[in-house]
Amino acid sequence: MSEERDGGDRPRGELGHKPDASFEDRLGAARRRQGLEAAGGDSGRGLSPSQGNALGVGLRVGVELVSALAVAVAIGWFLDKWLGTKPFLLMLFVVLGGGAGVANVWRLVAPPKPPPRRDVP
Repeated sequence: MSEERDGGDRPRGELGHKPDASFEDRLGAARRRQGLEAAGGDSGRGLSPSQGNALGVGLRVGVELVSALAVAVAIGWFLDKWLGTKPFLLMLFVVLGGGAGVANVWRLVAPPKPPPRRDVP
């Protein structure tokens, strides 16, 4: 048992890659082993990058709206219970939470602002 071990139960050199292989080759081989990429380099299943990005943005929009509204409703409900002003603060915070959710979504979908110009004399 004079073989060097890699810390696991396999001898060094049996890790599935050659020591001189490029990082991209090793990464592609690892993705193929995990089923994340087909042998040809194209996934062939699932969503395209643009569809995945659109799905991510859509889910984030929903989470932004719901979370802002849920936090506002909780604050309004607890303040109403604490101060004894039953429906008024809850209604106020529902409106504020809806506005905060819309503002978050607006910031998410708005085009990025250009950096401020510094005119050099």
